[in-house]
Amino acid sequence: MKQELLRKIPSVSELLSSATATGWMEQYPRVLVSDCIRQAVEELRQQVLQDDADRCGPAHVAPEYVLDSARQKLRDATSPHIRRAINATGIILHTGLGRAVWPERVVDSLSADLTGYVTLAIDRRDGERLERDRQVEYVLTELTGAEAATVVNNNAAATLLVLAALAAGKEVIVSRGQLIEIGGSFRLPEVMVQSGARLVEVGTTNRTHLRDYTNGIAENTAAVMRVHPSNYRIVGFTSQVGLPELVELAHSRGLWVLDDLGAGALVDLERFGLPHEPTARESIQAGADAVLFSADKLIGAAQGGIIVGRRDCIDRIRRHPLARALRPDKNALMVLERTLHLFRDPQRLAETHPLYRMLSMPVEAIKRRAEALAAAIAQAAPQATVVVTDGVGYLGSGSLPTQELPDCLVVVSLPNLKSDELARRLRMDEACVFARIANDRLVMNVRTLTDADIPLVAAAVARAAS
Repeated sequence: MKQELLRKIPSVSELLSSATATGWMEQYPRVLVSDCIRQAVEELRQQVLQDDADRCGPAHVAPEYVLDSARQKLRDATSPHIRRAINATGIILHTGLGRAVWPERVVDSLSADLTGYVTLAIDRRDGERLERDRQVEYVLTELTGAEAATVVNNNAAATLLVLAALAAGKEVIVSRGQLIEIGGSFRLPEVMVQSGARLVEVGTTNRTHLRDYTNGIAENTAAVMRVHPSNYRIVGFTSQVGLPELVELAHSRGLWVLDDLGAGALVDLERFGLPHEPTARESIQAGADAVLFSADKLIGAAQGGIIVGRRDCIDRIRRHPLARALRPDKNALMVLERTLHLFRDPQRLAETHPLYRMLSMPVEAIKRRAEALAAAIAQAAPQATVVVTDGVGYLGSGSLPTQELPDCLVVVSLPNLKSDELARRLRMDEACVFARIANDRLVMNVRTLTDADIPLVAAAVARAAS
């Protein structure tokens, strides 16, 4: 039976000459069409060879069957792999889903400007070349109170560059309670090695005192570094030295003070009902020489690492050879500049910025959205069991790691379909819905959804049910 089926599998040349394949080649390169057909034929051959339960029959080796498989491969090969998704996980800054949603005003302005050339590295006033990071320096210094600012492609790069420019071949003092590791196994001690600086650990994991820093200062010390633990918390019997005290000590010995804020707050998060996070302006006012933070977390722009501080310090960082290797592209800088403009009016952030709109969404509005989603799913997929219950979400991406955000959950189940298969079908659906599995149930958080997402999610569930 297997040999008979194998003989009946159509050849690649036969399939390429079909009307279906000829139509594809009017739209796609012949070599791509040929590759997809060849893959479909080979997969069918392996399927027949490995079929020990006689599931394959004559229908499986028909040309139409093979072309259907090739059509899906062609669709996958020509569709963008990075595409719009619906985030029903409850994690606002979901790293896998691109972190922050960019503000509508920013996206609208970009769509017009990116169709042509842009003034990335040129001064309109005199037509002379200009370092690209200086195009956003004006708004960063305005929002933080710093004398100067520069931008690289992420905050890990900012850490590497600052250490290489200010402390290569010398020692940098860091509290043991601040030796962070972030996603992707990025560890501060290892970055320090790459920068050429030497780490000097002081204090203990839970308690570090000013005298520990004093005793750690030696002839070869270049800087004292504070690292804000934005992706973890040490609680209980703890003690850390405040930044003003570190500044006073370090400056009295002629040392740099480096402050890595991680997530990088530009506004006081307490206005959104969240715990206070140190802001860049507070660090500058405390006297830090260089303050580092992310552009794509609490700012909610494109990926980037921001460095603000004293002019002589920033100039030295900007002149380092690594600065060119780590510089951001035009898209990142354009998104950053336009997003930063929104922070000039922090009172309106909940209206103008999706991140702060999600953070400040009232519980009553969240419940209404959950009920609307449940009703839409019940109507689109009557066979589904839908339950609304209370739950929690998170900011995500290492920001406010212990802070839970009140949320409502829509729990969905379909008869004869396991929750992980339902989740897979929703991800692979044209709507590309990402949900969670909790206690073997498919769960959708609604804080990270919009009203426009509701009919799309309901339709996706209906297609998964069919």
